[in-house]
Amino acid sequence: MLVTAYFAIIFLLALCVGLELTARRLTPPQSTPTAVANPVFRRFQSIFLRAYLLALWADWLQGPYLYKLYRHYSFLESQIAILYVCGLASCVLFAPFSGWLPQVLGRRQTCLLFCLSYSACCLTKLSRDYFVLIVGRVLGGLSTSLLATTFEAWYVHRHVEVHDFPKEWIPSTFTKAATWNHGLAVGAGLVANLLAEWLHLGPVAPFLLAVPCLACCGWVVLTDWGKEEATESSEGDKQTLLLGTPNGGATRLSARARFSRSCQDGLRCLLSDRRVMLLGGVQALFESVLYIFVFLWTPVLDPHGPPLGIVFSCLMAASMAGSLLYRLATSTRYRLQPGHVLCVAVLMAFFSLFMLTFSTAPGQPRPHESFLAFLLLELACGLYFPAFSFLQGRVIPEEKRASVLAWFRLPLHLLACLGLLALHGEVSGTGGGEGGSGTRHMFGGCAVMMLAALMAVVSLFTLGRNDTDLRLEGTRGEGDMY
Repeated sequence: MLVTAYFAIIFLLALCVGLELTARRLTPPQSTPTAVANPVFRRFQSIFLRAYLLALWADWLQGPYLYKLYRHYSFLESQIAILYVCGLASCVLFAPFSGWLPQVLGRRQTCLLFCLSYSACCLTKLSRDYFVLIVGRVLGGLSTSLLATTFEAWYVHRHVEVHDFPKEWIPSTFTKAATWNHGLAVGAGLVANLLAEWLHLGPVAPFLLAVPCLACCGWVVLTDWGKEEATESSEGDKQTLLLGTPNGGATRLSARARFSRSCQDGLRCLLSDRRVMLLGGVQALFESVLYIFVFLWTPVLDPHGPPLGIVFSCLMAASMAGSLLYRLATSTRYRLQPGHVLCVAVLMAFFSLFMLTFSTAPGQPRPHESFLAFLLLELACGLYFPAFSFLQGRVIPEEKRASVLAWFRLPLHLLACLGLLALHGEVSGTGGGEGGSGTRHMFGGCAVMMLAALMAVVSLFTLGRNDTDLRLEGTRGEGDMY
């Protein structure tokens, strides 16, 4: 497995470079966008990305060795499953508050809270006490929820309400962030492997490195973002997100009312439009499987001695290759519809999970086949996320998108928690560990869930066969696309 992992990362990085060059060659040349030529916007974008990318880097550093750290502390697989469930459950608990806190504390202050809570989460990894580690997972769930919402909320507010830049410029910033995010994920695996294995500092080292990264992020938020906010004349109304009420108490009351109304509107939109419900079903099934996969990939491969940081980088590089393939598939040359790409992604994920039910058979594991299946699953993820993002942008009204997506995440996390609890129960009941049949049964259950997701995708596009909203702009006239 050692040689296989190093060979795979070299091949995948070369593949990503080739796909990127091909995508650029197929993209028609365009004039320089106004956003790129605007020095005020570029400075504002740079200030945001410095903090946001540091936060993402700290988050990725914790990915490769989390399970390995718990095993290093001699916890059983069933105990580790409970730790993961605590993290997912805290995501469910804190997700509604992550959108409410910026309105009460202020957006910049909530970003600082993220830096503090995630640093505390990393420092708990120094303890071998199970309760302390559970607290760390709860803090991690809070931090993950804040990372997913708060930084974006600060940026969008400043972009629209303060600088009055065109809304059409917002995607350019998050496209740049997504491009950097893939590279950061691959690099985080390499750096984590350097610290944990090459320098023999142990699996806790990447978590300790994340703390100064979060401190740097907090410093940027405190200083650069503070100077940015100092340019706003009405600094007194820090939590006026969309309400425009300078009275603090009235704002808090309005924020609670707005939060309640937003949840009701999101649920109404979800129940009234079958397309939205099917799309939510696809997300809940597909992404809950990914949460279970995040737990299972290490115990499947680690007994065979691969460098886990390199393996993590391979998985992230495969996801990057999938994103680049999406760009090529939907380019003006090939003109594939995002709906087609979504079907292919779910089908690939089903096939990879089907492979894993055989490669993880008790007593006769096949780690190379499992590694290949994991790469295929990550490749499917790279195709899935941009395709799903396109479709949710077309199906879900913009003013209700945040609340609808919050409802989507509820069954997503619940399914992942139930899956891990089922694995915990089977392992505890049989007394087995990594060599037992619980892992194989879990992959079989995930394959069934992915098959259900595929049926939901087919139903969505059967329902919207003549729906032009589900197609790319350049191919709306093609009647035989669905």
